[in-house]
Parts: sequence; structure tokens; C-alpha cells
Amino acid sequence: MNKILIIDDDFAVQTSLQLLLQQAGFQVKTCDSPAVARELIPIFKPVLVILDLNFSIETSGEEGMKALKMLRAEFPEVLIILLTGWGTIDLAVEGMKLGAKDFLTKPWKNDHLLQSVRTILDLEEKTESISTRKKLDQKFDFEHIVGEDSQLLSILETIGRVAPTDAPVLITGESGTGKELIAEAIHQNSKRRIRPFVKVNLGGISATLFESELFGHVRGAFTDAKSDRIGRFELANRGTLFLDEIGDLDLSSQVKLLRVLQDRTFEPLGSSKSKTVDVRVICATNRNLEEMVAQGTFREDLFYRINLISVKLPALRERPTDIASLAMYFADNLKVIYERPQLKISSKALQWLQTLVLPGNIRQLKNLVEKTILLSPNDQLEISDFQKNITQVNSAPKNAFPEVGTLTLEEMELLMIRKAMSFHQNNISRVARSLGITRFALYRRLEKFGIPYSEE
Repeated sequence: MNKILIIDDDFAVQTSLQLLLQQAGFQVKTCDSPAVARELIPIFKPVLVILDLNFSIETSGEEGMKALKMLRAEFPEVLIILLTGWGTIDLAVEGMKLGAKDFLTKPWKNDHLLQSVRTILDLEEKTESISTRKKLDQKFDFEHIVGEDSQLLSILETIGRVAPTDAPVLITGESGTGKELIAEAIHQNSKRRIRPFVKVNLGGISATLFESELFGHVRGAFTDAKSDRIGRFELANRGTLFLDEIGDLDLSSQVKLLRVLQDRTFEPLGSSKSKTVDVRVICATNRNLEEMVAQGTFREDLFYRINLISVKLPALRERPTDIASLAMYFADNLKVIYERPQLKISSKALQWLQTLVLPGNIRQLKNLVEKTILLSPNDQLEISDFQKNITQVNSAPKNAFPEVGTLTLEEMELLMIRKAMSFHQNNISRVARSLGITRFALYRRLEKFGIPYSEE
């Protein structure tokens, strides 16, 4: 039975938490100060400590931070969850940097608190390392993930271990590396697998539509709201919500998202009635969120809330030995779709594919294989069949669109703005008009991409 120590100077908080955790099957002790905790920990030997940050009338949190530093220094093996009010969220983030595993706001929700406790304890359990793809496939459902590269196997082992918990996961990596597939695999191997898996591309949602999309709206909430609409959080209730391109979220929307992740409650747009959800959140981005935090374009508290477990996917050029397997996997699927049962890729072509630099990663490889299958009449695809398509891409007219998968929408936007700025010699009015946007919208994009300009 896991032992938990509660450190809080409020007797009502002590009692409430003790009853809740004991009913959930934990052995619990309480104390009202860090000094007493220092004496009690060597005797009681708790696995987890729930530490209140506020032990003073001023609720500055300084005593709690001192206690955290003491616990981390003297009892580094003990796991720590911080309890805080909204006023001390910044301190809680500092606490995460110092080694706390999670922070919860007061008043807490019992289900959320128990979920956090169980997740952290589950993640700390020692499990036997699984070294081969065959063993991983025997234990987990990774049917749609192809490859045996050591980096990929390490990622699959991590997500296999994390999947049964409710830990939030942040998936990073270049465009086309398979972030959505990994998110789906986490859901498929979780206890929520029979519940909804809801995908949201945050890069495609404007700030004005964010609340309506994520939280829903009631009839009459705005001009075009002619009927009630259920938001993505509610659709994903008891399941998994996948938030793709979270790095594209503006700061005001980040605040709204953080509140839902903190409290598990929200109000549909135009409604005053709160709704509660039980959702596991998985986020993905091709951006460097740590750099964005340092630049002030991504909230640090949100970063720590979504980043309990981080998975970085390697680019395809970092796992070239998997290219042949991926190409054959795509060909096997496409020959069924296009009714070409004899279709295959020659061994020489497979070797040649492994030498390619594919900036669009797996997405670009799939596009190349599919395009070659569509344009080649041969049942056995040779190097020359693929080279024709590679040549067409490389020798395309200067003003042609780049191949699908080679650039993200954001990279395309940056490229087009740079071209327009150069063509119109930085004349803001002409650039905005040629791009079909307002000058204000252009200024925002110039600032976003760090493109220098002069005010007109």
C-alpha cells in the first residue's frame, strides 16, 4: 500500500484529503508544518508528499518553496505534488522546475486529485525494459506504426508505459514525423480506448473561434449561432483530446485552455452554466515551446501543465533504416486501394530510397510512393520510376508550388510574405493588398515571423 504524507496547516484540508485518499486505498498521515514533516518522513517513509505552498497569512508561498527545497535536498526519492491557489500559480511553476511532479489548485476536485496521484505513482513504477519490436507488439497495439530503429523502439516503449495512465503527453518533432499516429497509439493502448479520440488542429482555429470550437456555444451566443453546438472538450469526455499545433495558440486562448486543464470545468460560449469533463489531453507541435516560453509567446504554466511526459520524434533522416519498411508498408496499402495486387518495389529501389533527403519526412515519402504508383504502369517499381518524380519536383518551374509535405502551412505563409515584401520593396499597403489581408493583419504576421519593416 502506497504511503502519502499531507503537509498543510489547515486542519480541514488535512482531514478532507486524508479521508479521500484513505477511501482510495492509500495509507495516509498528516502534519501541519515542514519542520514536523522532516521528523516524520524517515519514520513513515511516504512515497508521495502533498505539500501546500501557503503557510503564512500573506499567502506568499515562500515557506512552501523553502519546504520544497528542503524536501528535494534531504529526501530526493520522495515524489511531491503542490497545492496552490491561482494567485501562486507562478510559484507552482517554479516548484515544477525544482522537481515537483504536479501542481493542483484549490479548491481541488476529488477525481482530478486522485487521477494526478495515481498517474504519478504509476509512472514511477519500475518496469522491465522491452528491447525488440516483436516483444513490444506482443504487449501493445502499435499496428499502424512502422519501423525498428532504436530511437523509435525507445519511444514506443515510453508511450506503452505511459498509455495506461492519464498523464498529459507533449509530442514534438518536425512536420510529417507521425505525431498524430503516436497520439492515436497512446489512446489505443489506454484505459480510454473504447471512448472518443477527438482531434483538433489549433493552427486552423482563429482566436475568435477558439472558445466556440473547444467549449461549444449556445444558441444566440453570437450572430451566426443559430443552434447549440457541443465543443471538442465535451465530445472527448471520458476519452482523449488531441490538440495538434499547440504552439500556434495565441496567448489569450492559452489562458482559457489552462483554466480548463486546471479545473476540468468550462462554460460554453454564451452560457453561465459550468460543465465538468474527464479528458486526457495529448498535445503536439513542431515548434520549440521552451524557446517560446523564454520569448514570452507561450505561457510557462501551460507548458508545465501539458508537459508531464515529453516525446520527441526523430526526423526520417535520423532513422534511414526504416525508410524501406515504410515504403513497402505504403505500397502494400496502396496496391489494395488502386487494385494492383502484383505491385512491389525492387530491392535496388528500396536501397536508393534510403539515400534520399526527405525534409517532409514520412508524409513526403508516402506522397512520393503514391505518386510513383499512380504514374508508373510497371508492377515492379524501379529506381527510374521514383527518379522521374524526384526530377519533376527538383526541375519544377520557379513559381510552382512546392511538393505536398515539403513545407508546413506556416512555412508557406512565411515564404509568400517574404516574396511579396521583396516584390513590392517593403511597401506595406501593396504587400497587404497583394496578399488579400489588411495592413493590421500583415503587421501581426511580420511581428510573428520577425520580419523587419518600417511604419508607413
